[in-house]
Amino acid sequence: MPRFSANISMMFSEVEFLDRFQAARNAGFGAIEIQFPYGFAVDALKAAKIEAGVEITVINIGAGDLTTGPGLAALPGAEDEFKRAVDQACIYAAQLKPLTMNVLAGWPPMDQFERSQCLDVLANNITFAGEALSNLGVKVLIEAINTKDRPGFLVTTTTEAVGVIENAGHPNLGIEYDIYHMHIMEGDLIATMKANLDKIGHIQFADTPGRHAPGTGEIPFSDLFAAIDDMGWTGWLGAEYIPSGRTEDSLDWLQPYKM
Repeated sequence: MPRFSANISMMFSEVEFLDRFQAARNAGFGAIEIQFPYGFAVDALKAAKIEAGVEITVINIGAGDLTTGPGLAALPGAEDEFKRAVDQACIYAAQLKPLTMNVLAGWPPMDQFERSQCLDVLANNITFAGEALSNLGVKVLIEAINTKDRPGFLVTTTTEAVGVIENAGHPNLGIEYDIYHMHIMEGDLIATMKANLDKIGHIQFADTPGRHAPGTGEIPFSDLFAAIDDMGWTGWLGAEYIPSGRTEDSLDWLQPYKM
């Protein structure tokens, strides 16, 4: 049966952040994920995790300013800053013990750099991260993002994400497969996941359009979750959506999977 985690950076926003661990547990999630936890003391996060009795599936490695800037991971000249972000990620990983940590490629300016140059920087950076986090038993992932929401993002399809980790060649690398982004970019979700199952380190989901809860859009999630289960996926499935109201009111989709 599928196992579900909740992204508490996007969900349960009706309560204070450190209370979201327990709120997710109370709602039926056995694990949580956090986009960027670095504004909180690691000891406070660890205490909230232990008290709620949840696992942490994925945390993003620091990416710089992705609101107005190009990010760090693929930006030529920002390699030292990325390494400092990895050092910080290792401190948090040592205490929080996430299963994976994700790298966001960002959107380096193509009027200043060649795409191939940026991809080489990205491959070298994730190799550094993969090696650093291997000592903590944490797998490093890279995620493809759709160009409708993030025009200019460097890595936008499953094929591109797989190409980056193959170019890097480190054994502690994989991809984060986001159903929301890949439904927009390429469709054919089940076949793509089956073909790349050995490279997928985590799966996330939200419905389209709108990035809201399953059942609000066009993705047939009951069939999709069953197919993921049938293909042999044993990891967590991460709910990473924007609730239209209170998170608890958006969880009808979760009821059939509660133990």
